[in-house]
Amino acid sequence: MLPRQVQRLGRDCIAHWNGSQILALNSPVSNCVRWAGYCPWASFPLPVPVDFSANWRVPPFFGPWRHFQNSNWQLDNFMQSSCFHLPNPSMKSEGEEPLTKKRRLSGQHNTPEEAASFCNQKEALCLSVAQNEEKHSSKKGSAKRHWEYFCQHSKTMKIFENKETDQSNTESEAKFDFTVMSYNILSQNLLEDNSHLYKHCRQRLLIWTYRFPNILQEIKELDADVLCLQEVQEDHYRTEIKSSLESLGYHCEYKMRTGRKPDGCAICFKTSRFSLISSNPVEFFRRDIPLLDRDNVGLVLLLQPKFHCKTNAAICIANTHLLYNPRRGDIKLTQLAMLLAEIASVALQKDGTFCPIVICGDFNSVPGSPLYRFIKEGKLNYEGLAIGKVSGQEQFPRGQRILSIPIWPKKLGISQNCVYEVKQQQKEENAGEELEAAKLDKTQEAVIASEKLSSKLQHCFKLSSVYSHYFPETGIPEVTTCHSRSAVTVDYIFYSAAHDDTTAQPGAEDSFHGGLKLLGRLALLTEKDLWTVNGLPNENNSSDHLPLLAEFRLIER
Repeated sequence: MLPRQVQRLGRDCIAHWNGSQILALNSPVSNCVRWAGYCPWASFPLPVPVDFSANWRVPPFFGPWRHFQNSNWQLDNFMQSSCFHLPNPSMKSEGEEPLTKKRRLSGQHNTPEEAASFCNQKEALCLSVAQNEEKHSSKKGSAKRHWEYFCQHSKTMKIFENKETDQSNTESEAKFDFTVMSYNILSQNLLEDNSHLYKHCRQRLLIWTYRFPNILQEIKELDADVLCLQEVQEDHYRTEIKSSLESLGYHCEYKMRTGRKPDGCAICFKTSRFSLISSNPVEFFRRDIPLLDRDNVGLVLLLQPKFHCKTNAAICIANTHLLYNPRRGDIKLTQLAMLLAEIASVALQKDGTFCPIVICGDFNSVPGSPLYRFIKEGKLNYEGLAIGKVSGQEQFPRGQRILSIPIWPKKLGISQNCVYEVKQQQKEENAGEELEAAKLDKTQEAVIASEKLSSKLQHCFKLSSVYSHYFPETGIPEVTTCHSRSAVTVDYIFYSAAHDDTTAQPGAEDSFHGGLKLLGRLALLTEKDLWTVNGLPNENNSSDHLPLLAEFRLIER
């Protein structure tokens, strides 16, 4: 007969009290167990006189192992007397439920043969966990994401395996494959300022000392060659984030917001894969332009791949976090134009073409919105467009004011083609040359005047999105962020596609020196998938955004 307190561990508890004393739980132990001196937040208090330290040891997948390092669990007692096992609660993108839950809901019961097999599997898994505490491929409360391939190649490993790339052979020297991650890691200051978005979370999961090790572990496991991080808090970057990433082999570039909120954007790249050509921060705040009174920023890096057959190859990586306010589409479009103008300046090659480009970030705009279409299609006629409909964040937008023509003033120095206006003032030596220059200036003024009246925005990049934003089998939307208020896609990875990239939109290779071929991506999840693990943040995913990850191959003309 079980002790009463063990019987009450949880409604999904299945106890087998025999010689091996195996206890299997279908619900997380962290929700219902408390022992002396630890976890004051637990919902079920065991009496303090009960001494679990003599008989029980919890495997590391019940939570980060650091929580158990200082406790009195004994390996010998664990092996000899008892074992906790949590059936894998990982959810596939189709929203599957654990088998035990399906049976419980349907009223089915295990046959004796299934029960015996189940016990054997529990024992084998517990032994495996005890032997290897560092493997976390099946985490409690984690939503399962899989890797999607678009072509066959031998170099890419599975997403949670170590990448062992050998660039020394001739075949590897002829091509350059690399991975890029975009991840909004949720600034702690912003989390605390917007605590109403995280009412579904237990408080201990929202503490930075709990969140950062999880975020760092995700970065280690995904092992991207380039990281584009948003909402990187400056004091945390200075004291923890930068040094931790440098220990993993990254070089870090950082741009903090210009206002009072102490977070910003970072681009980090592995020094074994790239060298830095230039780093170019972009500030969207302009004191002399009332429209640009927000403190968002961007960062544009020009990187040179290592181990490549051509020494002049370069890749432009951009990262940004646009304004959130759904009612200020005019500011969002202007910030985007400023970023595109900087990219056009940095990525321009001597022959007049652009090097391959990757643009990452939190654009605070949903798929199919005018701002999203402008990025992908390279053009936008905004005449008559309501300011609150630019980002598509609200189903019934409150900002009904129509966008002005032009959106931003001439003194910003950026044309409707989203490039910097080049002003050349030449001193002519004779009157004839001065007259020709005056005529040219008048012609340019007429062009500028006609451009002012134009409601058409353009940019010179033909960009494709790594993600399709909907699952093809069901049409259910993909989700990149999920909290108490909403679950939508606002994070993207855009890239300039090579001519043989089957995933790119038509014409994506025009005006580029070569391009990028999408080899694979880390699949996103549905809103239902995320709520099966209590949304974001949760015990294993410590941001309210999911990391986006893609692998590219550099193609040269």
